Amino acid sequence: MTTIRDVAAHANVSPATVSRVINGSNEVNPSLAARVWDSVAVLDYRPSRLARSLRSQRSLVWGLIISDIRNPFFTDMARGVEDAAADMGYSVVLCNADEDTAKEQRYIELILDERMAGCIITPAHLVDSSVQPLLDADIPVVAVDREISGTATDLVRLDNREAAAHATRHLLEQGYVRVACISGPKSTTTGTDRAAGYLEALEGREALLQYADFRVEGGYRAAQSLLRRAEPPDAIVVGNNLMTIGALRAISDTGRSTRDFGLISFDELAWADLVDPALSTIGQPTYEIGKAAAGLLMKRIQGSTTPPEILTLESEMHVRESSIRRHRS
Repeated sequence: MTTIRDVAAHANVSPATVSRVINGSNEVNPSLAARVWDSVAVLDYRPSRLARSLRSQRSLVWGLIISDIRNPFFTDMARGVEDAAADMGYSVVLCNADEDTAKEQRYIELILDERMAGCIITPAHLVDSSVQPLLDADIPVVAVDREISGTATDLVRLDNREAAAHATRHLLEQGYVRVACISGPKSTTTGTDRAAGYLEALEGREALLQYADFRVEGGYRAAQSLLRRAEPPDAIVVGNNLMTIGALRAISDTGRSTRDFGLISFDELAWADLVDPALSTIGQPTYEIGKAAAGLLMKRIQGSTTPPEILTLESEMHVRESSIRRHRS
């Protein structure tokens, strides 16, 4: 069985340094700490979780509160968090708030009761979500994808405004005239930022903007509303993968074909190449977002007191047949 002395010898540091790194001390030089974690991984060292938690008075567990477990964006992000946490000797408890602030608050209370080491959260609501009880208890918090109004926490997000603007400009450049957008709810910064990017790219053209709930049913209703207009859109930017499923269903139910529209969906989809026409998407680095959030949380657990950090990652548009006008019959 690998011991702390084996790790110390492999990393060429003292056993005391290994102990400080593993127990979250911020007094160790970052380069030495990195060597220790590399040795821990190489030697597959597993310190006693009971002893560590007794010394720190905190469990070796993170709470991960996501807003909708059915959304592939969050499940892939959760995998990034879990992999990074495991590399650093922590476990993750996954909590599905289901876009419900009351349920979200119950999970926050659970994190407090269990004295978890930290929390990563995709808040359900810009204003009504509150992580202040965690911060008051010195439990660090990192927000992902969405901000919490009036609360200073580390944040990992996509440049949603630019991503939506890029998609909208692409459709306009393809010759579409009436470009619509189905964005997420106004109660989230993700929804408002994507709507703002869409409006910016229109440059004064008529806006056909619908806000929905990031779910299949909301995408369906929003698309139906757009398609029933006297002058319906000829292209749509859809604000996430689940709403895209709803929009595709609405297009079919109104007797139209997806070949009648330009269509771009936020989030890369495993089946994007399987539909006809193949679906253009705005891919988000979901796994990397999770790993980045885990890295920020670990810095806080180790005692970092720097101002809250905002990491903004870039999207990648995957252009396929659904957004290219010249391919239409």
